[in-house]
Amino acid sequence: MKDPTVRGVVHLIEETKTFGQKGFRKRLVVLEQSKGTFTNFIPVEFVKDGCDAVDDLSVGEEIEVTYRLSGRRWQRDESSEAKYFLSAEGLSFKSVSGSGRAHDGPSDTVDPNDAFAEAGDDDVPF
Repeated sequence: MKDPTVRGVVHLIEETKTFGQKGFRKRLVVLEQSKGTFTNFIPVEFVKDGCDAVDDLSVGEEIEVTYRLSGRRWQRDESSEAKYFLSAEGLSFKSVSGSGRAHDGPSDTVDPNDAFAEAGDDDVPF
């Protein structure tokens, strides 16, 4: 099955953030989509080597991102309420606003849960 894609205009590119002792890296790119009467803002996270690929992006550029949904359950202790988080992990992107550039993402295949395994409970970035 083909990975899903989302298209939008780059609204925001955050700096790379590093978490935990092993140096897990993540970088947020927010895409903007105009949907008639409202605007959709879609956060996409690039992790590990994908953080560096984002350097090629510019605010205002229209791109198409191939992504994978990742979900995580988090609970501080057994007596606290469980929280559930959903994120869109950017695997690759290509420009659709003229330059024709494409970035296929990291060359190695990574299990999306590996990133969370590297971070301890105190290191979780949400």
